[in-house]
Formats: sequence, C-alpha cells, structure tokens
Amino acid sequence: MTAIVHEFTTELPRWSPYITPVKLSEATPEQFDAMKVTPSNKSVSDYVLVLAHDPESLAQRSPLFNAIMYGNDGLSRAERELGAIGASVVNRCVYCAAVHGSRYNQLTKGTDVVERIFQDGVSAKLAQHEQVIFDFSVKLSHTPPSITEDDIETLRNIELSDLEIVDLVLSTAIFGWANRLMHTLGQPVKTAG
Repeated sequence: MTAIVHEFTTELPRWSPYITPVKLSEATPEQFDAMKVTPSNKSVSDYVLVLAHDPESLAQRSPLFNAIMYGNDGLSRAERELGAIGASVVNRCVYCAAVHGSRYNQLTKGTDVVERIFQDGVSAKLAQHEQVIFDFSVKLSHTPPSITEDDIETLRNIELSDLEIVDLVLSTAIFGWANRLMHTLGQPVKTAG
C-alpha cells in the first residue's frame, strides 16, 4: 500500500508517475542519447524515463538544468539549492523540496535552515544572508512580476554580485518549471510498512 506524501521532509519519497516511463530496455537511440545512458549505467529515474518520451526536449532540459544548478561561477551550490527549496515550498513540491533540502544540508553540513523552512514554510526566520535569498526565491515563485529594483538592491546589500543574482533567479525559476512537471506527471509516495 502507498500513501501520498504531503509534508515536507528530507526523507526522499518515491516518485510515482502517472505516465508509464520508457522502458530502458526498449529505449530508442535518441532516447538513450537524451538520457545520456551508457550500457554500464542502468540506473535512470522514473522521472527521466517519463521525460524521455520527448527525447528532443529532454536533451535540452538536462544540460540547461546542470548549467544552472552546477555552474562553476557565481552563486554557491548551497545558495542555488536554497533558491530551489524556496520555489519548491511555494509550489508545494514535496519531492523537489526533499531532494534539494537534503543537498543543502549536505553542502552546508547543517540541518537547522531546512528544518526551520520545513516547519514554518515561507514564514521561516533564518540568518540574514539565508533569509534574503529565501525571501527573494519565495517572492519570485509567488508572483514573478512583483520583483522590483528594491528586491535586487536587497540582494546586493548582502553582497551578491550581478552574476550571483542571475544565478538565484535561474535556480529559483527552473524549479517553478520543474515543480510543475513533477506535479503534473506524478506524485510523491511512500510505501506503508
């Protein structure tokens, strides 16, 4: 028996797709290429296998996602994850919040920020630097046109460069998109046991 996961946690739920994933053993050469699957690498998530139904889009999505979330310059990895968490909390994407909350904890070697966010949601009270980043990602996720020059100036006041600000916008925005894909194509579940 499975149960839909509604609460935020760093315990990763299983993602249960609504659309039958592509069977890796039956994938076309285009699907293999889009998934970057090699004969020795057989572990591909159901999410990627669902996205592989459209290999042309998946081939564009993965490099874009990787460039935004793992770029070498600009915003730190942890700060990018915080932007993803803010978007995922606003959009109630329990799966993405779990993945990126866990990554944030690993990168910062602490759990207090994510615990506060998961407990208090968008009202979480954090240290100034994290608060400004989180509040910006929340505001951007709620209503993108509400961002003003004052919001950008607040980011500059915590000494973010223009490149870091763009990285924060990108890491938050891509999760507005990713959260909606996750919600539309499946749901987070845990196996009752």
